[in-house]
Amino acid sequence: MELLKVVAVLCVLLSWIPLFLSEDVGVKVEGVTSIAKTDDNFVCATLDWWPSNKCDYNQCPWGNAGILNLDLKNKILSKAIKAFSPLRIRVGGSLQDQVVYKVGNLVKKCPRFKLRKDGMFGFSPGCLSMNRWDDLNNLFNETGAMVTFSVNALLGRKKPKDNESHWIGDWAPQNTRDLMAYTVSKGYKIDSYEMGNELCGEGYVSARVEARQYGKDVIALKELVKELYPDPSTQPKVLGPAGFYDEKWFNEFLEATGPGVVDGLTHHIYNLGAGVDANLINKVQDPYFLDQIAQTYRDISTTIKSFGPWTGAWVGEAGGAYNSGGKDVSHTFANGFWYLDQLGMTSTFNHKVFCRQALIGGNYGLLNTTTFIPNPDYYGALLWHRLMGTTVLQTTQNSSPYLRVYSHCSKTKPGVTLLMINMSNSTAFDVSVVNDLNLYPEEQKSADESQQEPREEYHLTPKDGNIQSDVLLLNGIPLVLTESNDIPAMNPKLVDAAKPINVAPDSIVFATIRGFNAPACA
Repeated sequence: MELLKVVAVLCVLLSWIPLFLSEDVGVKVEGVTSIAKTDDNFVCATLDWWPSNKCDYNQCPWGNAGILNLDLKNKILSKAIKAFSPLRIRVGGSLQDQVVYKVGNLVKKCPRFKLRKDGMFGFSPGCLSMNRWDDLNNLFNETGAMVTFSVNALLGRKKPKDNESHWIGDWAPQNTRDLMAYTVSKGYKIDSYEMGNELCGEGYVSARVEARQYGKDVIALKELVKELYPDPSTQPKVLGPAGFYDEKWFNEFLEATGPGVVDGLTHHIYNLGAGVDANLINKVQDPYFLDQIAQTYRDISTTIKSFGPWTGAWVGEAGGAYNSGGKDVSHTFANGFWYLDQLGMTSTFNHKVFCRQALIGGNYGLLNTTTFIPNPDYYGALLWHRLMGTTVLQTTQNSSPYLRVYSHCSKTKPGVTLLMINMSNSTAFDVSVVNDLNLYPEEQKSADESQQEPREEYHLTPKDGNIQSDVLLLNGIPLVLTESNDIPAMNPKLVDAAKPINVAPDSIVFATIRGFNAPACA
């Protein structure tokens, strides 16, 4: 009996031991001055050209999600886009430099993409008909999307026999001119035109164009845009070069284009490596690994300061893991550790836009490729878009590297909104926010001391605690479409502002503090 009593007491004592460690963290937000600015529509998603027989690693995850075969009348698709009001969409991708436009007198036939061993990316050239272009623009107009259209940059060029990847000669603009003229005649709104896809520097994928030649051709694109859109107030922006950052190439490109040509300097990011990598699930939770890409963002910013201060940095395409993403990671809650951290990190390096590959398609779509049901990152993107304003604030904490914290002026004034990402599976963080007004340390106050309004918190966690689930919980409630397939309401829980923000293990939290006195947000 005595042994049973001892065992019972031990069981009671063990039940009092918390399942997770808890750590108090002070987060300092400098509200006096900003460190960077994003575009009003920082969040962006892509539509890609891949056909259904695009396959990697013995799987073909694109289905009917490419630009030419996507069901544009799907109600979930239109409602998912409309929820952003607006969503920036980039139409482009690897096959775009093999796409001709069936308009005008230049193009006589309109071929479909077909598998071809000696073709770029394993495919023959394809074609965009004006019927399909009409259908795409009907969707964009209905949903209020802001459209970037990325044009074929290889038209008119040739490959020398002694170098299969190096393309030479001037870009031939006539087919693009015909498409633009048609677009203008129909009244379709285009926010920006982009030149080419991954044709630059040492990071080219299948074809390469020299920097000064590319700069010359982007100038030609700019002149074309100015000719067909003479009103500066409605003139689309011009973007480029849409490839992986190569310092020497990018510097030469900006020197060649000069001021007033490139409105957005676009570069691509696939910093998680191959989608087939068995270590992918660990990479997305490793802050030390995720930090490695920060140097690229800093280098891009340096290039702009030195060679193109008139332009701004855009991440024009980022899927995390290349070759369609990881089938067990890229559509799950865990991918949000990478994705939302990238949104936070790039914004601190003065990037204006971040385009996620893809809105739909592959393993990394924000929407499920077959059902169109939103994956967890869709809701993370939507919350960012609704809560995080354009003004980026310096944010520091000296706790665990597994806690990432970013802060912006709130999208709807007043106040600031923090994004907190807890990549630890064993430690919770109780976060107290300090408003650093550059006063003496003893005069600094908790961000909540001077305000009475409750804090607005959005806690994102995976279903059943499984970070590889594709079901997301908001404040403990699953986010599912309504009976009419509408995006569900995403309301915060209101918390006493005097209490710290509890960031559970394997969770992501947005928190808006309305009474935060930040002169930078005035």
